[in-house]
Amino acid sequence: MLIPPPLSLYVHLPWCVRKCPYCDFNSHQGNGALPFDDYVDALLRDLDHDLPLVWGRTVHSVFFGGGTPSLFPPDAIDRFLQGASSRLRFAPGLEITLETNPGTAEHGRFDRYRAAGVNRISFGIQSFDDASLEKLGRIHDSREAEHAVRLAQDAGFDNLNLDLMYALPGQTLAMAEHDLQRAFALQPAHISHYQLTLEPNTVFFARPPQGIPDDDHAWDMQEHCQALLADAGYAHYEVSAYARPQRRCAHNLNYWRYGDYIGVGAGAHGKITAGATQRILRRWKIKHPAAYLAAAGTPAAIGGDDDITPDRRPFEFMLNALRLQDGFALADFTATTGLPVSNIAGPLEHALQRGWLDVSQTHVSPTALGRRFTNDVVELFLDS
Repeated sequence: MLIPPPLSLYVHLPWCVRKCPYCDFNSHQGNGALPFDDYVDALLRDLDHDLPLVWGRTVHSVFFGGGTPSLFPPDAIDRFLQGASSRLRFAPGLEITLETNPGTAEHGRFDRYRAAGVNRISFGIQSFDDASLEKLGRIHDSREAEHAVRLAQDAGFDNLNLDLMYALPGQTLAMAEHDLQRAFALQPAHISHYQLTLEPNTVFFARPPQGIPDDDHAWDMQEHCQALLADAGYAHYEVSAYARPQRRCAHNLNYWRYGDYIGVGAGAHGKITAGATQRILRRWKIKHPAAYLAAAGTPAAIGGDDDITPDRRPFEFMLNALRLQDGFALADFTATTGLPVSNIAGPLEHALQRGWLDVSQTHVSPTALGRRFTNDVVELFLDS
């Protein structure tokens, strides 16, 4: 029996100052004045159209992603949150995250974002090395990055995430360590530390930069930096996520636990479980901002609907749950997929024999070896 899991709300704000050469997200360089008010109107129409999918359910987190959400003025964020909370039941004290580019941070903005209800800021720092930032096409330098973080802290934010990349062009182990030490000095609650990858449909994929560390050097960086993060008090709870106690990202945890989320905005994706019909639906919206603005709130704004049939659910579940260091409870697999554990008994045994998973009567978790071969482990469940 499918039981609807916790529900989150994802809001996609698609514009940025300049498209980074490694970015494969649905982001569009803004030219001239951006239609903030019209876009908020479109988001609320979009939400109205999807509301029948989630009637009566409580939202446990909100995440503004992009693009560069911090291009939007606090008044626009406030108006959306006011409209969304009048349509959906917001859990008391829910986490509300705003992704922020340090190059768009302005004095006085952060206190107004906080007044609007935002209580978590995620900074796309990527590096504290100015030469690396230039190679990555970032619009900020290291001084601006530190200044932006301190502005948010001065405004009362104590739940901050810093995104950092490693295995950058020309980066050494000492440089990767230096980035982390600069981050530690700012005392964020959360650090996302992930390897630069060359994704299709990006400038870096078409024209790879010189000097990217090879796999062995990248692995050395990962192991060294993981040890530094642990020593600094950041618990490793997901492939690329590290948090102080009680500061894990609730929104991303909901993704990794195969939770539900409603997605509004150009190119936004959602996943909704309908307990009455035992259906899991994935829905996404059309990508181009102009087309989305014109169609939001109508069926024309839907880029596609995909019913996740039972045979595909084990792979989808594992693709998320096995990213977590602690793994998952077998009861949660049954509750969120509607399938008995017997459906995955074969792949679990295979992974156990290879030393990739620890399996008990109630719980499954990846081993240290399994965490090195996550993709191989997940692929075992393709045909479950």
